[in-house]
Amino acid sequence: MPAATAATVRDALGAAVDALKAAGVETPRLDAELLLAEATGRDRAELTAAPEAGVEPAAARRFGAMVRRRVAREPVAYILGRKGFRRIELAVDPRVLIPRPETELLVEVALELAPRRALDVGTGSGAVALAVADELPQTDVVATDTSLEALEVAKANRDRLGLGERVRLAQGPIAADERFDLLLANLPYVSEGEWEGLAPELTRFEPRRALVAGVAGLDAIEDLLAALATGRLRTRAVALEVAVGQAPTVAQLVRRAGFDSVETRRDLAGIERVVLGR
Repeated sequence: MPAATAATVRDALGAAVDALKAAGVETPRLDAELLLAEATGRDRAELTAAPEAGVEPAAARRFGAMVRRRVAREPVAYILGRKGFRRIELAVDPRVLIPRPETELLVEVALELAPRRALDVGTGSGAVALAVADELPQTDVVATDTSLEALEVAKANRDRLGLGERVRLAQGPIAADERFDLLLANLPYVSEGEWEGLAPELTRFEPRRALVAGVAGLDAIEDLLAALATGRLRTRAVALEVAVGQAPTVAQLVRRAGFDSVETRRDLAGIERVVLGR
């Protein structure tokens, strides 16, 4: 890899950008800068301000190894081992999905409703639960996941952020006598037919079980709403992240589960991304 033997920042970035473009990476320059910053211990602003600065051989080797991983379409967040979400930084690896900006909408709903007790179903890395606890000091959060591996990641993030007293982690279903003010969920919503057409970053590296939910992509959401409809889960409000085009169907399902007031929230791209029932 030419980047591994580059003498300057300009050379290293130029070679990496070319390699990433050829591999079909959508943001080659940004990714190259993030990886070089990690390899050299400098921040991106410093790198772009001094393109003729030298790159030490050891840093160049680290950078070359990371670029090769990105050329193979491994996500930058997995290569770095971390991802920013709202005000917090989360450790991430292939045991959990990488938090997306659109999922921040769930946190915004929580900020609006200010629940005393919140439940985050399918917590993964803990992104939503931990961001809610971070930004709402009066809120206690229970975070669940069916994956023990995901809960291990969430626990490490929770403990590192010092939120152990206010975020309880649990595997599997919650006891029926527990009541919540708000249930938040970013559940799998990709259909079986969509899977093969997704980007390699998803199909090769991110956990399929956290993405795919049956023929229509609604199995996990339907199961959760069935638990609410039958009283196995109790909450005053529910906010669900959904895929493009799913909002009308999910809104109907939320109404059938017993929530009289139902609305949708759009993400920054204008997509109906969250269905809120109260």
